[in-house]
Amino acid sequence: MTSSGEEEPRPGVAPGTSGPEGTVFAALYGELEPHPWRDPDAERDLYALFHARSHAMGWLHDIGTSARRAADGQLTDMRQVGAPGLWSMNDAGEEHPLADPEVPLVAWFQAGMRPPSGERPIPAQPFLRCAGDAVARLGTPRLRAVQLLLPVHCLDPAASRMPPSLFTADWFADGSFRAELPVRVTLDSGQDPSLPAAAPRLRERINRLDQRVFTCHSHSPAGHDPLAVRPPFGDHLWNGPPLHRTTFHGTLAEWSLDALGWLAGFLSDLGARHGVTTPLVLTAVPE
Repeated sequence: MTSSGEEEPRPGVAPGTSGPEGTVFAALYGELEPHPWRDPDAERDLYALFHARSHAMGWLHDIGTSARRAADGQLTDMRQVGAPGLWSMNDAGEEHPLADPEVPLVAWFQAGMRPPSGERPIPAQPFLRCAGDAVARLGTPRLRAVQLLLPVHCLDPAASRMPPSLFTADWFADGSFRAELPVRVTLDSGQDPSLPAAAPRLRERINRLDQRVFTCHSHSPAGHDPLAVRPPFGDHLWNGPPLHRTTFHGTLAEWSLDALGWLAGFLSDLGARHGVTTPLVLTAVPE
């Protein structure tokens, strides 16, 4: 109880509910030019900025409990507070102990994710948008690569006849397609060999479906960026280490976190519909 006697919220998982069933992780590589007006010792670090932006946009899963403390010290009037969201906070930062010291890491973000409801993709697009907004409070980033851990095992392959991301592909139709960029997109299923086995069908579906966000020209078990060999997170978060990967060469409508998030959700849905039942690591770099 606060000094005024009002209810005191306690964040956490509400009684009777399960915790997150998957982990989503984003690593942004490149350079960051700090804003000259920002105090490098400011209290609001990247974690706080990401948390604040997630909460402001309604993306933060902050279900918890609230209670009053009686005169005898016992908690009373327990009830659920907060609102459901797309992810629950775990951690974020500008440096990571498992990151390759030879590769400039701008920022990383880790969150817990429950299975998407209805005809919705893995929320990689809002997750990367939120990450980009948080980084933009620190400075101006120049991104050279993006890496994502995608909890594909949380998806129900029978939930929808079509990948849900297709319903939002038109957002990129009004952009300037002169900005289309050649990219390498590597997917890795770790110790599970299901991804390479599904790769030919994925490539076929990418180009057959009605979307102009990503066009695949070829795919190969080689030709991936070195980043794909050493993601900056532990194998315990997925089915690591990286072993079974396929690289797709093609063009992306634009080099942006928005487009990369859309692509991550799209490829996750395709993978789930073609027998991939394990988390995937996506690594995207311009060619």
